[in-house]
Amino acid sequence: MPGEQPIDQLLDLDYRARLSSASDLEIAIVGCGGIVNYAHLPAYAAHDLNIVGCFDLDGEAARQTAEEFGIPRVYESVEDVANDPDVVIVDVAVPPWEQLNTARKLVDAGKHLLCQKPLSNVFAEAVQIVEAAEESGVLLAVNQQFRWSPAIKASRTLIDKGWIGQPTEVSIQESMFSPWHLWPWLAKSPQLEIMYHSIHYLDGMRFLFGDPEWVTSRHTRSSGEDRVVGETKTITVLDYEDGLQALVAVNHANQSDDVYGLIRFLGTDGVITGTMGLSYDYPDGREDTLKWSASAKYPEHRFEARLEGKWIPDAFIGPMASLIDAVMKGGNPLTNGRDNLNTLRIVEAAYLSAAENRSVRPNEIG
Repeated sequence: MPGEQPIDQLLDLDYRARLSSASDLEIAIVGCGGIVNYAHLPAYAAHDLNIVGCFDLDGEAARQTAEEFGIPRVYESVEDVANDPDVVIVDVAVPPWEQLNTARKLVDAGKHLLCQKPLSNVFAEAVQIVEAAEESGVLLAVNQQFRWSPAIKASRTLIDKGWIGQPTEVSIQESMFSPWHLWPWLAKSPQLEIMYHSIHYLDGMRFLFGDPEWVTSRHTRSSGEDRVVGETKTITVLDYEDGLQALVAVNHANQSDDVYGLIRFLGTDGVITGTMGLSYDYPDGREDTLKWSASAKYPEHRFEARLEGKWIPDAFIGPMASLIDAVMKGGNPLTNGRDNLNTLRIVEAAYLSAAENRSVRPNEIG
């Protein structure tokens, strides 16, 4: 609890995503799309990771990525990546329906994998990816990097240190105008907001508060929203066995000048509030903000942190660093595939809830 340690120790938020030790493990990239170029590779370059090659079905895209980031090899196929004896880890950033076939080729060759989220848009295929990695004895991590975004990682530190006591009411709320034209394949997806966006926030709730007992979700699109096929406005409530309720509410069609991305984690002894900087002027965004109080120990004081770094690209070192640590030291990465199936269960439960107009237990999935 606050007050049992020196205040300077309690105020250490330990929020920066970083490598715990230097690593020269050889890493290859499969998929050279936008997210790799403006998030993955800038984060890896900032931490001096050893990227030895890349591949994309669009050979020119792979060559441009290699040139921009000084990557020495451009592979002609996934098989070439799998057959490269120098490669230890492969960062897989392909559409989810391509991830199973890609992962199978790589795990069969003994490569450890960091796969893009969602692990698959079909739950049974995600299970197959996890089982294939386990059977091959390789490590599989999923790129749920929101856990390492500054405000969320700092909130985890505060919660673990007991600043807010027992969590009782928590929420992540966002309202913005999303540029779906940057991802034409997303615009055609019948499952959109939860599967490809709020999956981050649902995984973040699991990271902070564990697995819920019930999921209740409602999905719609704003009037006149004709840019996409799938849902763009959702409200999801997670109910926990101890009475905690978590709200995730997102709107992607806000064309006003009042966009926001807010977090609020209330407990018996305090509260954490803040902003998710990426929600403002996406995809450039700004730095997160964070304020908190601990009424039990410091009733007349409200604390505020100046957080440095952004979700994109800085948090993208988190899942890769966790995987590297597991490869070098043993154990499992934080966002390992087996654990990530529980995030996907919540995603699938949200869709089932919306389709059947009922609350769903995540263990109904799979």
